Amino acid sequence: MATRIEHRAEFGADVAEVYLAQSDEAALRARLAEIGGAHARLDEHSATDDGVRFKLVQGVSADRLPQAVRTIHKGDLIVHREQVWRRDGEGWTGTAKATVEGVPGEINARTDLRSTGAGTELRSSGEVKVRIPLVGGKLERLIGEQVTKLLEREAEFTAKWLAG
Repeated sequence: MATRIEHRAEFGADVAEVYLAQSDEAALRARLAEIGGAHARLDEHSATDDGVRFKLVQGVSADRLPQAVRTIHKGDLIVHREQVWRRDGEGWTGTAKATVEGVPGEINARTDLRSTGAGTELRSSGEVKVRIPLVGGKLERLIGEQVTKLLEREAEFTAKWLAG
């Protein structure tokens, strides 16, 4: 069974500006520097007129992990994320995938950027799957909560980036 993730953010800028704040190489590097955690880096970035694909590595220091995670996973959590955005009419749609080194499972999500008339809405929906007997469901919920918090922090960063 998987745990669902849902997140929504609104920005006062137009879709093109929000798309760049979400996918431009300079914006991604700045976001990683501010909230990427241990081991943060941009491993790959390729953009065309029709979309972009990038790979990020982010980390969570072992001392910041809940005890339930530390009993199963020793050391820092290293998260590998891959995001693909494609033009979709007047907006953008994408897919995101994340894996954690040493944890059998993954996070998959769909992302959408759409104009709201007054600005832009970013929606993410997906699921967390952890394949560990007995504790997988608990870890899925914990990871889902952490992913939602990360998406909130990234939305706050995007709003600051757009304002600056």
